[in-house]
Amino acid sequence: MASYPVDPRSPDDSYLSFWRERHLCTLTTLRPDGTPHVVPVGVTYDPEAGLARVIADKSSAKVRNVLAAGPDGVPAAVCQVDRRRWATLEGRATVSADPGRIADAERRYAERYDRTPSPNPSRVVIEIELASAMGRG
Repeated sequence: MASYPVDPRSPDDSYLSFWRERHLCTLTTLRPDGTPHVVPVGVTYDPEAGLARVIADKSSAKVRNVLAAGPDGVPAAVCQVDRRRWATLEGRATVSADPGRIADAERRYAERYDRTPSPNPSRVVIEIELASAMGRG
């Protein structure tokens, strides 16, 4: 299947609609040794801000991988698939422990996944500053 480039800040309606549906996604980060670490996650997509967000526990491997890269973050990708529809968002991931940013990510997660995340005092948010997108929504 061919690659279909999408402007991550100005996706077409079908691509954006696909990202608003409830789908389990994957997050790919790089370990310090450069090998990929792929895990299932919930993702929210905010084209206006140019961000994808993943809420996570600060002790998780995905968070450790991002933090190990330093303040500039690490290349990362999130992806979802539903039969012949698929979408990938790519960019640089960083971690935020800012309570306002976490609350915003939790709100967006609750909207997309129709469930409020359980309280977690160790929660952080992985924010991926989007550089590219592709897919077929």
